[in-house]
Amino acid sequence: MNEYESYDALGLAELIRKGEVKPSEILEAAIARLEERNPKINAVVIPMIDEAREVAAGDLPDGPFRGVPFLLKDLHLLASGTRTSDGCRLFEDFVADHDSEIVARYRRAGLVIFGKSASPEFGLTTSTESKLFGQTRNPWNTDHTAGGSSGGAAAAVAAGIVPLANASDGGGSIRIPSSCCGLFGMKPTRARTPAGPDAGEGWSGMGAVHAVSRSVRDNAALLDATAGPDLGAPYWAPPPERPYLEEVGRPAGRLRIAFQSRSFNGVETHPECTAAVEEASRLCAELGHEVEETSLSIDTETFRQATSTIIAANLRLIVEDRAAILGREFGADDLEPVTYATVTGAAETGSAEYARSIQVIHSVGRQVARFLERYDVLLTPTMATPPLPLGVLSLSNPDLGEFLGSLFKTIGFTQLFNAVGNPAMSVPLAWNDAGLPIGVQFAGRFGDEATLFRLAGQLEQARPWFDRRPSL
Repeated sequence: MNEYESYDALGLAELIRKGEVKPSEILEAAIARLEERNPKINAVVIPMIDEAREVAAGDLPDGPFRGVPFLLKDLHLLASGTRTSDGCRLFEDFVADHDSEIVARYRRAGLVIFGKSASPEFGLTTSTESKLFGQTRNPWNTDHTAGGSSGGAAAAVAAGIVPLANASDGGGSIRIPSSCCGLFGMKPTRARTPAGPDAGEGWSGMGAVHAVSRSVRDNAALLDATAGPDLGAPYWAPPPERPYLEEVGRPAGRLRIAFQSRSFNGVETHPECTAAVEEASRLCAELGHEVEETSLSIDTETFRQATSTIIAANLRLIVEDRAAILGREFGADDLEPVTYATVTGAAETGSAEYARSIQVIHSVGRQVARFLERYDVLLTPTMATPPLPLGVLSLSNPDLGEFLGSLFKTIGFTQLFNAVGNPAMSVPLAWNDAGLPIGVQFAGRFGDEATLFRLAGQLEQARPWFDRRPSL
């Protein structure tokens, strides 16, 4: 399997379907790369190799990804008999007794899960660093962050260990690591993929679960395999007209694309990120789209307070419930400093303030919907900064001002679309002079991943990135 990395996930599945290679052989190719490269980047923190070998040698479901090696993110998702730590010492020994619904769908698609990728504590920051597992490093430059909170997933895909991996996104955590690692990442519409059976939604509807990948078609096919409500879902996204895989390569038409380089939260955009979005806008015009510079703005301070309140309240619930199960109070030694401050501060927020925060993000959603009546797609940088050095975004950074300033630079374009629920993707169209990837973000109307996948397929054809790899 020396050619393992030259195939995307659907390509590997096709080899298996034709009988040219066995699932166990492909798994061993992935394990060999894991053993060689993971020590350099610390992307996979909970191996599941023995279980995976047994699954690969057995009777796999005849799904679209039959026999393809796959990684779960170590955040909230449960795999029966396996630890889910959430990157937190409070959950270090927690072992699930059932699968999350989306994990069951991954298995039915034929994926062979052989490990869990790193996440920062509770996915609370945009660099994958934790006291529990250490720092995850960017394969393009190991002194820099791989992004977060799905940085382990993105680092593993960028390093060639797997062609795609599970990821989740509450404020940019699919798109930010995709940007940092030179990958394609789609945050789907709110409730496009299931959150059950243990939750109805993530972060009061701001969270979404999907994947990072090398190819657009893998990303689309995986969404086809996992989309749709599960039993008892409180709400679900509008069903697509056709499978998303069929959208990739389908003519995109003449889209009305608005673009802007000014962030939604007021942070200054780095010139390299501005240059990336301007070049992407020119490319879209060359491809026949109608492109117009715009300036969508929101009430930054009100929005920031609302999202902070919602996140803190959800974290408080998780920590209180875990402490109750452990039969004790939680303390500062259980959590990293920024997490502890967030959780303890949540106790001071009243119920009316939480309800008001939900109203704020819903109101912003109406504003974005009205804006997208005039345009099909909004183009921005994915982040307001190139990938940052490790350490500054750590939840244990003693300089809270440095931490928050750096955090706002990473989420200045992404968090808005978690709050409003619209689909948004990061596309790897630029690299800076230091060799670090810089993604650009395209956001669509609520429920309209189809337009984004059509555009992504067109961009992938025009500016191919699949064979652009870091040299670890």
